[in-house]
Order: sequence, then structure tokens, then C-alpha cells
Amino acid sequence: MLYASRFIRLHSPPMEGPDILEVQTYLLRNGFDPGPPDGFFGLASATALRQFQKTHGLNEDGVVGPDTWLALTRHSNLEQLGELSSSAAYPRIHVHVDTRILTMTSNGTVRTYPVAVGKPSTPTPVGEWTIVFKSIDPGGPFGVRWMRLSVPWGGYGIHGTNNPNSIGKAVSHGCIRLYNEDVTQLYDLVPIGTPVSITGTVRKIRKLRIGMQGDDVREVQQMLFDLNYYTRTPSGYFGKRTRRAVLGFQKHEGLTCDGIAGPKTCKALQIAHDLALDDILP
Repeated sequence: MLYASRFIRLHSPPMEGPDILEVQTYLLRNGFDPGPPDGFFGLASATALRQFQKTHGLNEDGVVGPDTWLALTRHSNLEQLGELSSSAAYPRIHVHVDTRILTMTSNGTVRTYPVAVGKPSTPTPVGEWTIVFKSIDPGGPFGVRWMRLSVPWGGYGIHGTNNPNSIGKAVSHGCIRLYNEDVTQLYDLVPIGTPVSITGTVRKIRKLRIGMQGDDVREVQQMLFDLNYYTRTPSGYFGKRTRRAVLGFQKHEGLTCDGIAGPKTCKALQIAHDLALDDILP
């Protein structure tokens, strides 16, 4: 469906992590005061975020979604968040989202690590990126190390985990998880500026309407079902009942009521779904 890392927002207890520290850093660079940049998303950070969103013509929802990430990174220099290595001989990282294997190549030495990747509704972004920020001991679901990627529309990173059973599965919000012992080794081998190539199956983002079918339709139906707009077992076929459910959601969210699950509707649906399920994991 849509590329979207976790939606940073007010939460009790406050959401925390290196991605939030970067949001606070971006806000400060743009002249908005989120309070002390401590990696905790509290009221001061939410207020500064809403002010940023208002200034840049964004939906003032206090949620760091794809549009807000794009605006924050567009008006900030990612490389300023970390001092780029002066070394010309960078190692190279390759992540294959289908096999869920990360390969690091350096000076003829190849190391491979099993990883967890994004689930189908929030896939790991395929493309060519670089490591732009590194952090030790971010804690919680980020494990013992964090390496931020240059993806402009979300807080995606390569990091450890407090859930080792997730490794080898497609379960994240798009981040790449490693065992803590593996990410510790990798962290010490790759400087800021290291290129990261992510390859694998790319899912097309479609405007879903009556008559269409597929896994993306089933995902929309499942989210609508979880939010009590859709009452049937998700089938993957977009029929009249699905259209009515989409219309009900669009009306409730103040969106254009056309019964089509396009990018704006799917984005709002993902945010509402994360809020309803209290999903704050990366």
C-alpha cells in the first residue's frame, strides 16, 4: 500500500526513539522549539510539530506521517545530522527484502545477517540510500544500535530489537531489524555515508475501486474491519460493501467521499488503524 514508517504522535507513555530525536532536531533547525531534544515525543514536541505543519500547509494533526517527514527532510540537510566519514572506501550494504538477508561487503570480506523487514502494508522501501545518522543504545524496540537511512518520507533505519523472534519475518513498520549481537558488529564496521541498496519485490500502489481484487484490497478491508467499518471477512475483492465501508471512513475523516481507496484515503486509514491498535513499534 503506502510507504510509511511508524506514525510518531502523542502517546501515553510518550513514544521514544532515535527517530523522534531526529524529528526534534529537524524542528529546531527550522526554528520550531520542541523542548530539549531528548528522543521523547511530549507536548512541547507535538506543539512545535503542529506549528511546523501549519506553516508548511500540512494537515495539522500532530502526527509525523509521510507528508510531514517529506517536509521536514526537504527543509533540512540530512547529512548535517551526522558528520560524514571522509573515507573514500566505504563498505556496501545490500538488503534483499524477499530473502530477508542483509549482506555487508568490505575490502573483499562478505558478512551476511538474517533480518526482519516491513510487513506488506508498511514495506521496507526499495531503493538506493545511505546511512546518515548513527546512535548507540537507543533501547526498547530499537535494541542496542540504530542507523538511520536517507529515505525522505519516513524514519527508516537498520537497528537491533527487543524481539529476537521477529528476525526472518516481515513484521516491521518498514525498518530493518537485526539480532542485537549482529547489529553491534555491523555498527562498528559501517561509517556514516555507507551506501545501502535495498532490493526485492516492489508493490504497485493502486487506486482501489469496485471490481478490483488483490492483497492490497484485502489489507484495506482488514483495516476497515478492525475499525468497524467493514463487517465481512476480508476477501480481497472490492465490491459494493467495501465501497460503502470506504465511504463511511472517508465521511468520518472529512475526506473526499468517492468510495475509492486512493493514496490520501489509505494514508488516513493507516494512521487511524495504528491509533486504534495502539501500534507504536518501528
